[in-house]
Amino acid sequence: MRVIVFFDLPTETAKDRHEYSKFRRSLLKSGFMMMQESVYIKLALNQNNALSVVESVRKIKPAKGLVQVLTITEKQFQRMEFITGEHHSEIVDSDERLLIL
Repeated sequence: MRVIVFFDLPTETAKDRHEYSKFRRSLLKSGFMMMQESVYIKLALNQNNALSVVESVRKIKPAKGLVQVLTITEKQFQRMEFITGEHHSEIVDSDERLLIL
């Protein structure tokens, strides 16, 4: 499963920019990868793990702005089409070597 976080946060004041940076850093520390600007994604092993990831995002949400979370299956994620541009990643973003015990 994949957990995708979309966000649109205000950056008008210094405090807003600080909150934006803090939220973004928290996502990165918890294992999210940037898919594109303001869209971050994380691999979840199962539905229970995905629910705990969503709960962790709820805990770090900023006071202002819009934060949305979408959970999709790996099959749905693999059907994503690139309409324009190309996918460039230095990070291995695949579950090919994932071992479930």
